[in-house]
Amino acid sequence: MISLRQIRSFVAVYEERSFTSAAKREGATQSGISQHLKQLESELGAALFERSGRDVEPTLAGKLYYRECVEVLKKLEAAQQCVAVNHVRGAIRVGLMPTFTRSVLAPALEKFLASAPGSEISVTEAYSGVLTDMILKGELDFAVVPAFEGATGISHGLLARDREMLVSAKRGKNNLKPAKLSELGPLKVVLPGVQNTRRRNIETYFSANGVVVEQRLELDAMMGTLQFVAASDWVAILPFVMMASDLDEGRFDVRPLDDPPFYSEFVLIEPARKVMSPAAALFADILKMETERSRLLFQERTGRQQLPRRSATRRR
Repeated sequence: MISLRQIRSFVAVYEERSFTSAAKREGATQSGISQHLKQLESELGAALFERSGRDVEPTLAGKLYYRECVEVLKKLEAAQQCVAVNHVRGAIRVGLMPTFTRSVLAPALEKFLASAPGSEISVTEAYSGVLTDMILKGELDFAVVPAFEGATGISHGLLARDREMLVSAKRGKNNLKPAKLSELGPLKVVLPGVQNTRRRNIETYFSANGVVVEQRLELDAMMGTLQFVAASDWVAILPFVMMASDLDEGRFDVRPLDDPPFYSEFVLIEPARKVMSPAAALFADILKMETERSRLLFQERTGRQQLPRRSATRRR
């Protein structure tokens, strides 16, 4: 009979593409993981992986079986949650980019703790690469990152589509006045590091629209970026959701990029093999609600609509 341990071992090897990494993730030995896989393949009468040295690649049977196993694990966890006492409570682990910790985190936390008293929440602030790795390792219930092409073992759905803004030190009455970057150069721009998904998107926008950049400064420290921009003639490209609370504080000019406009998408990612707990789902819904408030604020203050929100989809 196929055991749950065998299924978990198979899913771990499939997602990690490594017996060593799968064993570490499952708190098992490599030989134990190998034994579970041999037993499982014997029960099924089919090879699930092709092994060539250290390389592990799923067979067609392995790919098909993985889809079913992920659903089994999610249904099992959902069943456990359905019978749990005080199921809205619990400890949750969330990963957020600085974009969201600076803007929507505080009001979201206040609403969540009022709605789920007794819950515990741990928030990790990091950039997309770190958060994605933590999701794959099962260290977070969910995270919010820029939209990307997806990865094995991760489900994701659209959280927000947000307008990108030119952020500079306050110089006059330019706040919320549309900015055409090709007419403002040469620019001195503070940018995230090359490993950051947003960096690639920003550079593509510059290249496609004739934006002249005089100097680039890489700075993967959001508070440091804002402090530097406020005290210099350097600029940054940042999402509106991050800068919404700064519109009336007098430190920055926050201007929507225009002709053409520039949008970024942010997605909520979670382990494909797990179902989100009621407490985590509640916090995710509150984050979405607070992000929607930002979109409505942009519309109210500029008289312009953001792009219509697409319906959220989840993929593996």
